[in-house]
Amino acid sequence: MSSKTQTPDQVDVRGPRFAAWVTTAVIVATLLVWPLSPVVSATLLAAQAVVFALGAWRGPRQHPYGLIFAKLVAPRLGPVTDKEPTPPLKFAQLVGFGFATVGMAGFALGVPTLGLIAAGLALVAAFLNAAFGICLGCQIYPLVARFRRTITTPSPV
Repeated sequence: MSSKTQTPDQVDVRGPRFAAWVTTAVIVATLLVWPLSPVVSATLLAAQAVVFALGAWRGPRQHPYGLIFAKLVAPRLGPVTDKEPTPPLKFAQLVGFGFATVGMAGFALGVPTLGLIAAGLALVAAFLNAAFGICLGCQIYPLVARFRRTITTPSPV
């Protein structure tokens, strides 16, 4: 869902895509390093999990990769033409945090298959967003938001 108007809870769509490219690179490095050092893979994925956690908690403007985008990349680009809402992006970061945490635990605890699968799923999601602008977490968000409203809204008696 994009809009050309600027509101406080929307961001330039190019920022999250930039973050997805950086995330893709980190996860590719994680997977490439794994045969040589599962500890390094666990460490890389732990660092990415922290980045995801910050993105889920603080939002795309305060996300480490979002800050890099705002300071170094955005000033070199043309004006913003498309924006997207932040709640689905924060949810997507929460989902990424889950996969990164499971992957890190798999590598750290000697269950490499779990680590590889979780990191691979995170890689697919990050690459789809980076290359094609398809944010899987953002696609799932409306369903979760609807379910959450159903649970928190008391039914009339």
